[in-house]
Amino acid sequence: MSTCSNLVWHAATVTRERREKQNAHGSGVIWFTGLSGSGKSTLAHSVEETLHQSGCSTFVLDGDNVRHGLCSDLGFSREDRAESLRRIGEMAKLFMEAGVLVLTAFISPFRADRERIRHLVGEDHFFEVYCRCPIEVCEQRDVKGLYKKARQGLIEEFTGISSPYEEPIAPDLLLDTSNTTLEDSVRKVLSIQRLSGILPR
Repeated sequence: MSTCSNLVWHAATVTRERREKQNAHGSGVIWFTGLSGSGKSTLAHSVEETLHQSGCSTFVLDGDNVRHGLCSDLGFSREDRAESLRRIGEMAKLFMEAGVLVLTAFISPFRADRERIRHLVGEDHFFEVYCRCPIEVCEQRDVKGLYKKARQGLIEEFTGISSPYEEPIAPDLLLDTSNTTLEDSVRKVLSIQRLSGILPR
């Protein structure tokens, strides 16, 4: 039997709105999605650096990093990927409620998982950035050797090889990271119209 019926949400006096006012900027989740090697992590950290230098309260949730702790008990099956992203979505929401601008870098290959997080966070505070890059270019950038192992059948359920990637239908920003410089990509992310409304001026 679930214990949820015995739980009562405790309303805090220090609200998200008060935290945002103290930080002098809004909060939200910038969700970078794309194939392994598409530049998600590099871009997320570069955007964070720019925001940090502007005085913003930020945090990056990165795919490999959360696999070392929060999701260390999960594999890469469809079910485990969904559970991993569920946990990440809940964590991102907590950071957002703390008044932080959260940047995430996850392949997050399935639309349904990304849409669940969008619904959890709220449409007005979820900014999807699709780092589109041809798989051939991603393989050329493959510093971890993951694509080679996947081609050899040593890694199962590898996105782009043995598992599908479902492209976003209407992302807030689509970046072709195979021919866009990092500096230009950062500028374009920070110029997202909906996002600009919560950034400090």
